[in-house]
Amino acid sequence: MAKPSLAYLFAAFLLLIVSISLSKPSPKSSLYDTFLHCFTQHTNSSTQFSNIVFPQSNPKFPFVTQNYIRNARFNTPLTQKLLLIVTPQVESHVQATVICAKSVNSQPNINLGGIIVNVKNEVAMVQAGATLGEVYYRIWEKSKVLGFPAGVCPTVDVGGHISGGGYDNMLRKHGLSVDNVIDAQIVDVKGNLLNRKTMGEDLFWAIRGGGGASFGVILSFTFKLVPVPKTVTVFRVEKTLEENATDFVLLFMRLLLQPVSSKVVKGGNTIRASVVALFLGGANEVVPILAKQFPLLGLRKENCTEVSWMDSVLWWDDDKSLKNGAKPETLLDRHANTADFLKRKSDYVQKAIPREGLEFIWKRMIELGKTGLVFNPYGRKMAQGNLFKVQYSVTWKDPSLAAAQNFLNQARKLYSYMTPFVSKNPRSAFLNYRDLDIGVNNFRKNSFQEGEVYGAKYFNGNFQRLIKVKTVVDSTNFFRNEQSIPLAPSKA
Repeated sequence: MAKPSLAYLFAAFLLLIVSISLSKPSPKSSLYDTFLHCFTQHTNSSTQFSNIVFPQSNPKFPFVTQNYIRNARFNTPLTQKLLLIVTPQVESHVQATVICAKSVNSQPNINLGGIIVNVKNEVAMVQAGATLGEVYYRIWEKSKVLGFPAGVCPTVDVGGHISGGGYDNMLRKHGLSVDNVIDAQIVDVKGNLLNRKTMGEDLFWAIRGGGGASFGVILSFTFKLVPVPKTVTVFRVEKTLEENATDFVLLFMRLLLQPVSSKVVKGGNTIRASVVALFLGGANEVVPILAKQFPLLGLRKENCTEVSWMDSVLWWDDDKSLKNGAKPETLLDRHANTADFLKRKSDYVQKAIPREGLEFIWKRMIELGKTGLVFNPYGRKMAQGNLFKVQYSVTWKDPSLAAAQNFLNQARKLYSYMTPFVSKNPRSAFLNYRDLDIGVNNFRKNSFQEGEVYGAKYFNGNFQRLIKVKTVVDSTNFFRNEQSIPLAPSKA
């Protein structure tokens, strides 16, 4: 693929944010002045730097900082606040930002949103801050028979999704999102702009699942697109406990499990189990397959909806919006300033949960009242010892501290109840849900012992290799956060 114009990519939409400083600048100069002076020294652009670097006093600053918060729990007076916003226009601006963030001991975060799709070569170059919905839309603009296997939540940013591994409904056929990443661009701790060839295979491996923020500032990924049929089939089948949902769950596909009001027991609650699935083909093909393999599912053609791959993306986001005539353009809506309060946790299941175990889980879920489970199946390319991943999911709108404590406690209790049924030694977790309950690092001190607690849970046997990569590419541990990869003990 011919290298696209970076000027075009940056112009599309981008935002570079420098997060909270760990030390204060000299009393004789503000952080803004110190950063701007450094920025001027490290770029050759003719653009007015005052139009690139914005201090907190800028009137647009509060709107921009809130615009990209996806969890309202992190939009409170106690949340660490941004200090500067940088809107780079060329690569050198990003490189200078990394260098100058070091000079004021601050952490850079990035949101670059350009997308270029090359249908002839079946690839797409996507900057880290583009959302999955924007990626799907830009692919659909150019081709109706190409897609990309990434998540079902369209407002998730590409950088976080890919650097945490990434998976979607096509993983059984096409593997994880990272299995289809063929190149990347990253600015390292020295301000060097690197691609796959110049960064080396170890770092390229690390940023596709090891958490990119531990190693540098990722600018973009290049995807190998995958073929999709002109017609795919989506379906949803629901049953409650009164309709033998436990038998239904024992079949297992992708399951949504939620406490709901019972229609049988007045004033009581039950569990609703919903199988939701994507089939890369027509309804006439999938119905007889599932009738043979999963007869208890009772799938009928009327349960199925035949759509294009693009419309299946809309269906997964919100099937009601598809029924109401939603258009692909809705994927370009970032839903600014509409975040709910939420908590997500995760587990992996390696042995089938017996019926009595499921019945115990249903009882506990009904008692708690709000927290739901999502069982995400593996298999085929993902058959590596895990049967499925469990997501604990609770979302609420009440901004009070009492509400937050109530719902957080619910999620944590259900997580505790699931202990006998999930992976052990370590009890594994999915990086992209970033669960601080499982361990945090005092990143100012870079405690290897603290990092090892969550690192083993997220990465299992890959943790030691990630430590080696981290120690080589960022020996001063500049790129760090509460759950970043720590340095090797000898360097800590």
